[in-house]
Amino acid sequence: MDTKRKAKNTVTTCVICLDKTDVDRIFSVNGCRHRYCFTCMKKHVKVKLFQGMVPKCPHSGCNSELSVEGCSKFLTSKLREMMRHRLKEASIPVKDRVYCPYPRCSALMSKKDIVGSGATYSRRCLECRRFFCINCKVPWHSNMTCDVYKGLHPAGDDVKLKSLASRKLWRQCKKCSHMIELAQGCYHITCRCGFEFCYKCGAERRDKKATCSCPLWDEHYIWVH
Repeated sequence: MDTKRKAKNTVTTCVICLDKTDVDRIFSVNGCRHRYCFTCMKKHVKVKLFQGMVPKCPHSGCNSELSVEGCSKFLTSKLREMMRHRLKEASIPVKDRVYCPYPRCSALMSKKDIVGSGATYSRRCLECRRFFCINCKVPWHSNMTCDVYKGLHPAGDDVKLKSLASRKLWRQCKKCSHMIELAQGCYHITCRCGFEFCYKCGAERRDKKATCSCPLWDEHYIWVH
C-alpha cells in the first residue's frame, strides 16, 4: 500500500494542459505556490517576453512575480537573457530609458545613471564605454553641434531607411521612431520606449486593448521550435 501511494505521489496534473506530469517537472511559483508543468510555464513566459511584458504567475488574477533564477529550470539561455532585459526595462521609467546607439552594444541605461558634465549632450555608455549624443541619439559628434550634425545628415537618410523598412516589412514606432523587425512572437508589439501597437497595421493599443481588427498572431511568426 505504501509503495502504491508513493508511486501515485510522483505524478500530478498540470491545470493548464491537464496532462499528468512527474512532480520533478512541475514548477511552483514563489509566493503563491501555484503549480504548472515546465512545458506550460516555458510557453507562458516566452509569449509574455515576446509581447514585451514581464511575465508573472499564469493564474488568473495572480500577480506573483517570477524570477530568472526560479525559471532557469525550463528557460533557455536566450530566454533567460531576454527576461533579465525585460526586468531591467520595467525597473526604469519610460522617460528615463536610454539605449546605447552603437549597434553592437544597444545597452539599456537610465538617464539618472549617465549624468553628463557641463552643458554638453555627451554621455558615456555604461557597457561599451563609448561616448554618444543623448540629444541626437547617435555616436558622439565631437567638435560639432547637434544642429550642424543634423544638417550634415539630412532627411534623405531617413527616406532610405524607410524604403528599406518597407521592403523588409519592418515597422517604425510612432512615438520614438525606433525601427522594429518582428522575428518571433505575436503582432502585439511593445516598443522599448513603452509604446504599444499592432505590428501588422501600426495601430496604437489603448488601455491594453487593440484598436484594429488585425489577428493577434500569424503561425509563421508565433511558432518557435
